[in-house]
Order: sequence, then C-alpha cells, then structure tokens
Amino acid sequence: MDVDEILTGLYSEEGRQDPYPWYADLHRLGPISAVPARAEHRTVAAVAVGYDLVDGLLRDPEWTKQPPPGWEEQDILRTFQTSMMFVNPPDHTRMRHVFSRTFTPRRLGALEPVILRVVDELLDRMADAGEGVVDFVADFAYPIPALVMAEFIGIPAAELPWYRERVEWIDEFLDVAGKTPQRLAAANTAARELRAFYRELLGHRRRVPGDDLLSALVEALDSGEVELTEEELVSNLIVLFNASFVTTVYMFSNGLPLLLAHPQTVVALPTDATLAQGCVDEVLRLASPVHFLARAAPADTVLHGVPVATDDNVLIMIGAANRDPARFPAPDTFDPTRPGPPSLAFGVGLHFCLGAAVSRLEGRLALPRLFARFPALTVTEAPTYSGSLFLRGIDKLLVSTGG
Repeated sequence: MDVDEILTGLYSEEGRQDPYPWYADLHRLGPISAVPARAEHRTVAAVAVGYDLVDGLLRDPEWTKQPPPGWEEQDILRTFQTSMMFVNPPDHTRMRHVFSRTFTPRRLGALEPVILRVVDELLDRMADAGEGVVDFVADFAYPIPALVMAEFIGIPAAELPWYRERVEWIDEFLDVAGKTPQRLAAANTAARELRAFYRELLGHRRRVPGDDLLSALVEALDSGEVELTEEELVSNLIVLFNASFVTTVYMFSNGLPLLLAHPQTVVALPTDATLAQGCVDEVLRLASPVHFLARAAPADTVLHGVPVATDDNVLIMIGAANRDPARFPAPDTFDPTRPGPPSLAFGVGLHFCLGAAVSRLEGRLALPRLFARFPALTVTEAPTYSGSLFLRGIDKLLVSTGG
C-alpha cells in the first residue's frame, strides 16, 4: 500500500473513526514518506510519522508555518495570522513573551483550588442524576476546562454556551475536510462575533479590573509595557481559549474508555498521585487530541532519503509519532508506568502549547476525584467521535455512575 492509498483511507469516514491502523501502515513505510506529485492528496510534499523526526522538525525554528493564500480576505484566517499559534518569529516571540509573563507559577498555583471546586461541583451534579446515566462529555469533560479557563481568563460563565458554539464552528473549519464554503462562512462569523465579544469584555475590564488574565493583559497593554496591539490581543485570546479547553475536553473524553479498560488502574488512581500523572501522560500519548500540524522547509533538504523543496509543506502526524514503535514498545498498549520520551501531544519548541500545564493539572486533579466518587463508573453506549482528524475526540459518551 503506498502513501496516497493510506492517506485516502485515513481521510475516509472509517479512517476518521479509527486512524491508528493507517498510522501503523505509514510507520511501515518509514519515518517519512513522499507524497507523489500525481497523488490525490498532494497538498503536502511528504508525511512525517517518526517520533524523532517529528520532534526535531517541531523544535527547529527554521521550519515555519506558511499562511494560506488569500488569508487577508477572511476574518478567521486574519485572526489566526495575528495570533502567536500561527505566526513565526519575530512576531511569535513578541506575542508569546506577553502571555508568558502572565502565565506565572503564582497564577497556575491559584488555579488548583478553582479546579478542585469545579470538579467537586460537577461530581455532585452527576451524583444527583436521576437514573445515574449522564453524558460524561457534557457533564464533566467539557465543563471542567471551560469553567476553569473562563475564570482564569475572565469570561463570564453565563456566556459559555454561546461561546462554545462559535468555537465548534472554528474547529470544524480547521479539519482536513473543513475547507468548504459553508464551514468557512461559519468560521468567519464566529471570528467576527468573538472579536466583538472580546472588545466589549476588554472595555469592561478597563473600567472594572479584576484578578484575572484579561485584567493583567489590559493593564500591560495600556501601560505601553508590551509590544502588542489590541487586535493582536483579541486574536490571541480567541485562539488561546479555543486551544486550551478543546484539547482538555478530549483528554478527558478520550481517556475515560482507556482507563475503564484497566480496572486495577482505576482502583489505584484515587490514592496515587504519581499514577495519576502517568495516566494523564499516557492518555495524551495514546489518544492525542491534536493529530497533525504542518511545517514548511526553509531550504531544499533531504529527510531520511525523501527530498523536500524549499517552502514545501510536510504534514507532521503527532498522533502517529506518539505511537512510533521505534520509541514506544507495544505502542498501542496503555501503560501509565511507561518509561521513555514524553508525548508530543502539546507540541514542542516555539509553538509548545501555552496551556499545557493547565490541562495536565486539570487531569491530575480531576481523575482521582472522579474514580474516588464513582468507582463503578461504566460506559453504557459506544462513544460518538468528532469525525475530525485535526482535533480528534469523543463528543458524546454516556456513562452510568454505578448507582
């Protein structure tokens, strides 16, 4: 089977539901495979799946992101291209410095009681469910990061349902099959409405500051201490909130079936902090929420025998690299005590996810409390996956709390 046949299978409905057999096929071809010029999927020059190669490309600042043609004409693409997640140095460095100075250890430490409070409130609601059957995503996996990040950033909790719908429009556009006129129009609408939302919120924080990220950013912006325009601030807030909570939702929802398949782990989790951290790491490796990125070659080069021309894009398959058999023995097996390299779920290098520490903290604190409260938790129906390859996760997961 050649790379084009594999990509065709991967992009099919079957592949979207379970991409891992296709990733295994790509690994059998080597750490990187050229995509032939005649191929149906010649939107990239090559596909990289080897862990060491992917890690190296993501760490190399010379391998950059390329803006899509005509990005200036679309609201959603203008938002992306004025945020640190989608731009290269020096603009990336300038923007990231502003946010890094606000994501301090003090702020992260202050989130721990917030997370514990939110988790306990949600567990109480699950316990009160009349028949003991709840949607784990709607009732636990989604509200935790949404409520925590809303409090951290300074978004009113009452606005979250409205906000979530617009985030979903953006996520649908980001998928490999999302570049339809309808999804582009919805993403543009989401970008316009979210920009207006944040401008109004920033104005309110100027009048009534609080102890949240928005207030700190407004103060830094208005003092002239940082090199950031208000439009860039808004773009980064949209992308940051989206990236921070969607990946965490899928960390929880993708992780629950993996954990429930290992009853001894579930029993030990509530009293073993080291195991809890190991479970978070292994879930992120085995069921990465983000499955691919793209990087452009800075010059003509050859990667493991595959020539890549200047400015050609390489598709970097994070979901596959995290199951590289050359780096992870028995790569499809869940093992929270697994030694070896860290997963690439949050990226590495310049674009390492700024919210990774928050997501890991939420997982480390929430999972032990979940199983302490509901040790007999069981899945009652087959999970419903997003159908997206870019952000792959379970969107609906009915569970019984066990009484």
